[in-house]
Amino acid sequence: MTIIKAIFAIFAAAILSFSMSAASAEELLASRLGALLGQERQALSVVPDSRMTLLTRLPSAGERGVQTQSGVIYDAGFLASRPAADGGAQWECLAEALYFEARGESVRGMFAVGEVILNRVDSSSYPDTLCDVINQGTGRRYACQFTYTCDGRAEVINEPAAWENVGKVARILLDGAPRALTDGATHYHTRAVSPSWAKRFPRTAAIGSHYFYRQPTRTASN
Repeated sequence: MTIIKAIFAIFAAAILSFSMSAASAEELLASRLGALLGQERQALSVVPDSRMTLLTRLPSAGERGVQTQSGVIYDAGFLASRPAADGGAQWECLAEALYFEARGESVRGMFAVGEVILNRVDSSSYPDTLCDVINQGTGRRYACQFTYTCDGRAEVINEPAAWENVGKVARILLDGAPRALTDGATHYHTRAVSPSWAKRFPRTAAIGSHYFYRQPTRTASN
Protein backbone atom coordinates (compact mmCIF):
# COMPACT_ATOMS: atom_id res chain seq x y z
CA MET A 1 0.00 0.00 0.00
CA THR A 2 1.43 3.35 -1.01
CA ILE A 3 1.60 6.28 1.40
CA ILE A 4 -1.19 8.10 -0.50
CA LYS A 5 -3.49 5.07 -0.36
CA ALA A 6 -2.76 4.68 3.32
CA ILE A 7 -3.68 8.28 4.02
CA PHE A 8 -6.95 7.91 2.09
CA ALA A 9 -7.72 4.79 4.12
CA ILE A 10 -7.15 6.70 7.34
CA PHE A 11 -9.53 9.46 6.34
CA ALA A 12 -12.11 6.94 5.15
CA ALA A 13 -11.97 5.24 8.51
CA ALA A 14 -12.41 8.57 10.23
CA ILE A 15 -15.50 9.37 8.15
CA LEU A 16 -17.06 5.96 8.82
CA SER A 17 -16.61 6.48 12.52
CA PHE A 18 -18.21 9.94 12.57
CA SER A 19 -20.62 8.71 15.21
CA MET A 20 -17.75 8.26 17.64
CA SER A 21 -16.89 11.09 19.94
CA ALA A 22 -14.50 13.76 18.65
CA ALA A 23 -11.87 12.65 21.16
CA SER A 24 -12.03 9.02 20.02
CA ALA A 25 -11.79 10.01 16.35
CA GLU A 26 -8.71 12.13 17.01
CA GLU A 27 -7.09 9.29 18.92
CA LEU A 28 -7.76 6.89 16.05
CA LEU A 29 -6.37 9.29 13.48
CA ALA A 30 -3.26 9.98 15.54
CA SER A 31 -2.71 6.25 16.03
CA ARG A 32 -3.02 5.47 12.32
CA LEU A 33 -0.73 8.36 11.28
CA GLY A 34 1.81 7.34 13.90
CA ALA A 35 1.86 3.80 12.58
CA LEU A 36 2.26 5.07 9.01
CA LEU A 37 5.18 7.35 9.88
CA GLY A 38 6.79 4.49 11.77
CA GLN A 39 6.64 2.34 8.65
CA GLU A 40 8.20 5.15 6.60
CA ARG A 41 11.06 5.59 9.08
CA GLN A 42 11.67 1.85 9.06
CA ALA A 43 11.81 1.81 5.26
CA LEU A 44 14.27 4.71 5.17
CA SER A 45 16.48 3.09 7.77
CA VAL A 46 17.50 0.37 5.33
CA VAL A 47 18.63 2.84 2.64
CA PRO A 48 22.47 3.07 2.64
CA ASP A 49 23.88 6.37 3.87
CA SER A 50 25.70 6.92 0.57
CA ARG A 51 22.46 6.55 -1.36
CA MET A 52 20.58 8.85 1.01
CA THR A 53 23.26 11.50 0.61
CA LEU A 54 23.00 11.26 -3.16
CA LEU A 55 19.21 11.57 -3.06
CA THR A 56 19.13 14.56 -0.74
CA ARG A 57 22.19 16.61 -1.72
CA LEU A 58 21.91 19.88 -3.61
CA PRO A 59 23.36 19.95 -7.15
CA SER A 60 26.92 21.20 -7.37
CA ALA A 61 27.93 24.39 -9.14
CA GLY A 62 29.11 22.34 -12.10
CA GLU A 63 25.77 20.58 -12.43
CA ARG A 64 23.90 23.86 -12.24
CA GLY A 65 26.07 25.38 -14.93
CA VAL A 66 28.17 28.53 -14.85
CA GLN A 67 26.48 31.43 -13.10
CA THR A 68 27.61 34.90 -14.06
CA GLN A 69 27.55 38.00 -11.90
CA SER A 70 24.27 38.95 -13.56
CA GLY A 71 22.65 35.70 -12.47
CA VAL A 72 22.65 34.07 -15.92
CA ILE A 73 23.54 30.37 -15.83
CA TYR A 74 25.80 29.09 -18.57
CA ASP A 75 24.55 25.61 -19.38
CA ALA A 76 23.24 23.75 -22.42
CA GLY A 77 19.81 25.36 -22.10
CA PHE A 78 21.28 28.85 -22.00
CA LEU A 79 23.50 28.18 -25.00
CA ALA A 80 20.55 26.80 -26.98
CA SER A 81 18.62 30.00 -26.29
CA ARG A 82 21.33 32.21 -27.75
CA PRO A 83 21.17 33.27 -31.41
CA ALA A 84 23.76 32.00 -33.85
CA ALA A 85 26.89 34.12 -33.61
CA ASP A 86 29.49 35.43 -35.98
CA GLY A 87 32.11 38.15 -36.06
CA GLY A 88 35.46 39.14 -37.44
CA ALA A 89 38.80 37.39 -37.65
CA GLN A 90 39.40 37.33 -33.88
CA TRP A 91 36.01 35.72 -33.23
CA GLU A 92 36.71 33.14 -35.93
CA CYS A 93 40.12 32.28 -34.45
CA LEU A 94 38.62 31.78 -30.98
CA ALA A 95 35.67 29.76 -32.30
CA GLU A 96 38.04 27.55 -34.30
CA ALA A 97 40.26 26.94 -31.27
CA LEU A 98 37.24 26.02 -29.16
CA TYR A 99 36.00 23.69 -31.89
CA PHE A 100 39.23 21.71 -32.16
CA GLU A 101 40.21 21.89 -28.49
CA ALA A 102 36.92 21.67 -26.60
CA ARG A 103 33.87 20.90 -28.71
CA GLY A 104 33.41 17.59 -26.88
CA GLU A 105 33.38 19.30 -23.48
CA SER A 106 30.39 20.57 -21.51
CA VAL A 107 29.41 24.22 -21.86
CA ARG A 108 31.42 24.83 -18.70
CA GLY A 109 34.43 23.11 -20.24
CA MET A 110 34.24 25.19 -23.41
CA PHE A 111 34.12 28.41 -21.41
CA ALA A 112 37.11 27.26 -19.35
CA VAL A 113 39.27 26.66 -22.43
CA GLY A 114 38.18 30.02 -23.81
CA GLU A 115 39.23 31.69 -20.56
CA VAL A 116 42.76 30.36 -20.94
CA ILE A 117 43.10 31.82 -24.41
CA LEU A 118 41.81 35.22 -23.32
CA ASN A 119 44.03 35.16 -20.22
CA ARG A 120 47.02 34.69 -22.49
CA VAL A 121 46.03 37.68 -24.58
CA ASP A 122 46.00 39.76 -21.39
CA SER A 123 49.40 38.43 -20.27
CA SER A 124 52.61 40.22 -21.22
CA SER A 125 54.18 36.78 -21.79
CA TYR A 126 52.08 36.13 -24.89
CA PRO A 127 51.00 37.92 -28.09
CA ASP A 128 48.40 40.67 -27.94
CA THR A 129 45.65 39.23 -30.15
CA LEU A 130 43.58 36.07 -30.09
CA CYS A 131 44.75 34.89 -33.49
CA ASP A 132 48.41 35.46 -32.61
CA VAL A 133 48.04 33.66 -29.26
CA ILE A 134 46.32 30.68 -30.86
CA ASN A 135 48.79 30.39 -33.74
CA GLN A 136 51.92 31.05 -31.69
CA GLY A 137 54.58 28.57 -32.78
CA THR A 138 52.48 27.12 -35.57
CA GLY A 139 54.65 25.66 -38.32
CA ARG A 140 57.47 24.62 -35.97
CA ARG A 141 57.34 20.98 -34.91
CA TYR A 142 56.43 20.57 -31.24
CA ALA A 143 56.57 24.35 -30.79
CA CYS A 144 52.91 25.23 -31.25
CA GLN A 145 50.84 26.22 -28.23
CA PHE A 146 47.64 24.49 -29.34
CA THR A 147 48.16 21.02 -30.76
CA TYR A 148 45.59 21.18 -33.52
CA THR A 149 47.58 23.94 -35.26
CA CYS A 150 50.63 21.73 -35.82
CA ASP A 151 49.45 18.13 -35.73
CA GLY A 152 49.77 17.78 -39.50
CA ARG A 153 46.05 17.34 -40.04
CA ALA A 154 43.85 19.76 -41.95
CA GLU A 155 41.47 21.84 -39.83
CA VAL A 156 38.16 20.72 -41.30
CA ILE A 157 34.95 21.76 -39.57
CA ASN A 158 32.44 19.03 -40.30
CA GLU A 159 30.12 19.24 -37.29
CA PRO A 160 27.76 22.18 -37.89
CA ALA A 161 25.98 21.92 -34.53
CA ALA A 162 29.28 21.91 -32.62
CA TRP A 163 30.53 24.86 -34.67
CA GLU A 164 27.39 26.82 -33.83
CA ASN A 165 27.86 26.11 -30.12
CA VAL A 166 31.51 27.14 -29.96
CA GLY A 167 30.68 30.21 -32.00
CA LYS A 168 28.17 31.25 -29.36
CA VAL A 169 30.66 30.66 -26.57
CA ALA A 170 33.30 32.69 -28.41
CA ARG A 171 30.86 35.55 -28.88
CA ILE A 172 29.85 35.59 -25.22
CA LEU A 173 33.48 35.58 -24.10
CA LEU A 174 34.44 38.37 -26.48
CA ASP A 175 31.47 40.39 -25.26
CA GLY A 176 32.96 40.44 -21.76
CA ALA A 177 31.74 37.34 -19.92
CA PRO A 178 33.36 37.13 -16.47
CA ARG A 179 36.23 34.64 -16.28
CA ALA A 180 35.41 32.90 -13.03
CA LEU A 181 36.16 29.25 -13.79
CA THR A 182 39.91 28.78 -13.94
CA ASP A 183 41.34 31.40 -11.56
CA GLY A 184 43.49 33.08 -14.19
CA ALA A 185 44.75 29.89 -15.84
CA THR A 186 47.11 30.25 -18.79
CA HIS A 187 47.64 26.54 -19.48
CA TYR A 188 45.66 23.33 -19.65
CA HIS A 189 46.15 19.73 -20.69
CA THR A 190 44.00 16.64 -20.95
CA ARG A 191 43.99 14.09 -18.16
CA ALA A 192 45.67 11.64 -20.54
CA VAL A 193 49.01 13.47 -20.62
CA SER A 194 51.42 15.02 -18.11
CA PRO A 195 53.59 17.80 -19.57
CA SER A 196 56.72 18.84 -17.68
CA TRP A 197 55.41 22.32 -16.88
CA ALA A 198 52.45 20.81 -15.01
CA LYS A 199 54.87 19.95 -12.17
CA ARG A 200 55.97 23.58 -11.83
CA PHE A 201 52.75 25.54 -12.34
CA PRO A 202 50.02 25.67 -9.70
CA ARG A 203 46.87 23.83 -10.73
CA THR A 204 43.81 26.06 -10.54
CA ALA A 205 40.93 23.88 -11.73
CA ALA A 206 39.87 20.48 -13.04
CA ILE A 207 36.97 20.70 -15.48
CA GLY A 208 35.81 17.91 -17.75
CA SER A 209 38.77 16.18 -19.38
CA HIS A 210 41.17 19.06 -18.67
CA TYR A 211 43.40 20.26 -15.84
CA PHE A 212 44.07 24.01 -15.70
CA TYR A 213 47.20 25.81 -14.48
CA ARG A 214 48.40 29.38 -13.97
CA GLN A 215 51.91 30.24 -15.11
CA PRO A 216 53.81 31.87 -12.25
CA THR A 217 54.52 35.56 -12.76
CA ARG A 218 58.16 36.32 -13.37
CA THR A 219 59.81 39.11 -11.39
CA ALA A 220 63.08 40.95 -11.91
CA SER A 221 64.80 38.68 -9.35
CA ASN A 222 63.83 35.55 -11.29
